Amino acid sequence: MTGAVRVAGGKSAATGSVTPGLDRFVGGEASEARGLRGRRLGLIAHPASVTSDLVRAADAILAAGYDLRALFGPQHGARGEKQDNMIESGHYADPVTGLPVHSLYGDVRKPTPAMLEGLDAVLFDLQDVGVRVYTFVWTMALAMEACAEADIRFVVLDRPNPVGGARREGPVLRPGYESFVGLHPVPLRHGLTCGEMARWLNEERGIGCDLAVVPCDGWRRCMLGRDTGLAWVMPSPNLPTPDSCTVYPGMVLLEGTNLSEGRGTTRPFEHFGAPWLDPAALAARLADARLPGVRFRPCHFEPTFQKHAGRLCGGAQLHVTDPRSFEPVRSAVEIIAAARALAPHDFAWRSPPYEYEETLPPIDILWGHSGLREGVRDGRTADEILAAEEAGLKAFAASAERHLLY
Repeated sequence: MTGAVRVAGGKSAATGSVTPGLDRFVGGEASEARGLRGRRLGLIAHPASVTSDLVRAADAILAAGYDLRALFGPQHGARGEKQDNMIESGHYADPVTGLPVHSLYGDVRKPTPAMLEGLDAVLFDLQDVGVRVYTFVWTMALAMEACAEADIRFVVLDRPNPVGGARREGPVLRPGYESFVGLHPVPLRHGLTCGEMARWLNEERGIGCDLAVVPCDGWRRCMLGRDTGLAWVMPSPNLPTPDSCTVYPGMVLLEGTNLSEGRGTTRPFEHFGAPWLDPAALAARLADARLPGVRFRPCHFEPTFQKHAGRLCGGAQLHVTDPRSFEPVRSAVEIIAAARALAPHDFAWRSPPYEYEETLPPIDILWGHSGLREGVRDGRTADEILAAEEAGLKAFAASAERHLLY
């Protein structure tokens, strides 16, 4: 398992009923958040911010008698209304509660002093997917910084990591490659919950805010999303199912190429391809790679938006047969190398801008440095590319260990 690190306590499967931090908070069970009755609260939320009974977080918090004064929306908006990535949201009044909604993916990504004025604490309840380039943890990091500067308490209502906490994969972000898809040196698949990430950021990265984390009850590192007993609610429009999340830690890398990653289809991040690829040749080459826990079915598809919209693409669909042995990052490296080998004159790396970065190649900020782009260019194997990341993974694991909650 070169290029991947298992975490202690993550060796066996488990199924159970998990209680999210939100439920524990509104139910009065969260000793970690005592003292917030009668305090003026803000809430960072999105469509997946719901109780285990699927009650929207803002409604549940208000019904529990808390003084909720403002909402904050991350990428895709507080109600998930923005379909594609890199579409900014504006500020508005919430149509249900009437509360002001401050966009944290538009003219600012860090809460301003004016947004925080009059608040005593900010609650954070976003469903993350365990991948460095998914922007919600960086919304959290910037909000933690703003709360530290304003002397406001920051409370994470924790949720399970849907790809589990038993494995880490891929590169750790290197200095000079920071962007809104990676602000701190974290692996591509990091194996933490938001609460654990907040603890790591606060201490290891020196944010130093007044932090409280309300843990989930019943979650174990070996659990995947389907094991939790919780309904899946899309945290963003292009992760519609747990299957999407399973492949996302690797398939998101295709955003740094001219390959379609399946946006504009009903199976984003599971379909991939381009108008100039031969599906049969692609699937045969990937079968030869003998990747664990996955099969590739040759197919054609036509995206309705984003890359190659309205054009027939040849490619394949990933069918994950064993999510516990499947290595999404390794699989994506093999996919990119195969596409370049089969169509060297058509394959290309995407050009900037990308996620507010105007200079660096998108693949470099997604990978965390230039190693993938240069490795594919030089003909290095996936084993060689991933072996170079093992030391970074082990160093991150050592720094994260004391911040684990589960």
